[in-house]
Order: sequence, then structure tokens, then C-alpha cells
Amino acid sequence: MFVYLWGYLYSNFFRFWLKWILRQLTGKCELQRICGGSQEGSQRTLKIEYSLGLSKSKVLRNAVHVGEAEVEKCVLGIMKEKKINIQKDTGFKTSLQVCLLQISGYKKLYLEVENLRKVPYDSDNEEHEKQLIQLWNLLMPHENLKARITKQWCDIGFQGDDPKTDFRGMGMLGLVNLVYFSKHYSSEARQILSRSNHPKLGYSYAIVGINLTEMAYSLLKSGALKSHLYNLVPGFPQMKHFHQFYCYLVYEFDKFWFEEEPESIMHFNHYREKFHEKVKGLLLDYNQGLTLQNIKKP
Repeated sequence: MFVYLWGYLYSNFFRFWLKWILRQLTGKCELQRICGGSQEGSQRTLKIEYSLGLSKSKVLRNAVHVGEAEVEKCVLGIMKEKKINIQKDTGFKTSLQVCLLQISGYKKLYLEVENLRKVPYDSDNEEHEKQLIQLWNLLMPHENLKARITKQWCDIGFQGDDPKTDFRGMGMLGLVNLVYFSKHYSSEARQILSRSNHPKLGYSYAIVGINLTEMAYSLLKSGALKSHLYNLVPGFPQMKHFHQFYCYLVYEFDKFWFEEEPESIMHFNHYREKFHEKVKGLLLDYNQGLTLQNIKKP
């Protein structure tokens, strides 16, 4: 109750007067102080996003909703609204523009990921089938599929003889993620597949991969990936950046699983949640960028 009351009083009363006092002392508005005093990346962009969202000015509040093409015009509108002299603060325009591109790009990326997730796997779709076969060829280059419907799919971690039923939760997003990792980190993907067949600590590679797609998606949807993407991409984040984060999850989960040495696969949900909490904790570090280190990057 006290925390809620303090938050309400701060955002609706104290914050206004604090900003006013600081402007009188520094001659700069809050946005200028953030751009000039915060490290480039998530520290700066998250503060800008927060400031704009709480602004009493409609021009500033709307700035977090503009599209990529409108960013430059929006920045000029903000500078006019806040009476910012570009001659006196030469770096402000560029800094704010980068922040707005990141904010806008994150929202667009989420929509792209969500749209792909909503596309169900269709065995009558030639492109879908092509990607599924590509996944097999990338993971099992020395073994041909005997048929489209076959128990061989279990060798790469699907549950039955037709993988299409395993993509229901994440749709085509799950398959695209699996293919991306297998294509851009082929040796690592095959090594992890081999480790997943461990007699005691083994797990279903493809099923776990789709499960990690859900984890990456939920982190993106909740906004938890902002710190990572704002640090990683100095501009407009794209789908490949989401795929690269997924690759990080797959690689790190495999290490985590074998370090934890679960009693059996029946405890998967417990360890999956434990790994999820670990990743969320890492994402709270605004200096953090979760990428695969010392491995070739696409």
C-alpha cells in the first residue's frame, strides 16, 4: 500500500516539481539531461521511454508509438515543444532519434514475431515442408529421410512420426528458430543434438527447442528483452536479433541442463523454470547483452 501511494504521489506531484527545479538549475529539460548524462544503450533508452510515457504533453507521450518513418519528424516536434536549441545541445537530436528508433523497432519486432507465431505449420504448404526437410538435413547430413512420415523424426527430438503436431503452440516461429540455429551454428547444433541423446541426462532436442522459443517469445512480449536489444542494436532491431537471442538460450540451456544433472526428464519443467529465472535475472542488468561468445556469428 505504501509503495503504491508513494508511486502515485511521485508520478503525479513530486516528479513534476523535481523536474522543474532541475530545469531551473541546469537549463535543460529531463530528456536533455537523460541524453547527456546516461550511457548509450538500454540505460538511456529505457529512461527516455519512461520519461516520455509519463509526460503530460501529448506530443511527448505519442512519441513512444511512432513508426520508423515518423521518428525524425517526431524528434523535431519534441524539440519544438520543449524549446530545445539545437545549437546549444548539438548531440541531443541524434541521441533522441536513436532512442526512438529502438523503442519503435522493439514494438515492430514483437508484432513480426507474434505474426509468425500465429502461422500454423501446414504440411500442404511447400515452403513449410521445405524448411522442415532443411532442418533434418542440417542436423543429420549423413542420413537421408526414408519417408516424410517416419519415426526417424524422433532422432532429432520430435515426439512422433510427423513433426507438424509439435509446432502447435509456437507455429512457424518454432520451426524458423530451429532452422536458424541449425543453419548459422551448425556444428554447435549437432553437438547439442548429440548431447541430448545422453543415456541418463538426455532430452528431446526439437521439443526443448520449441519450448525455448516460447521462452524467448514471452520475454519479448513482457518487455524483458528491452535491455538486451537496446544494448545490442544501436537502432532498429530486426527478426535476426530475436533469432540470435534464441540461439543463446539453446546453447546456454544445454550447458545449464548438464551442470544441474536432473534426476530425469520428468523434472524438466522445474529446471526449465529455474533457467528462465536465471535469464530474467541477467536481463535486469542494464549493461547486459546476451549473445553467444567466442562462436562465429551470422
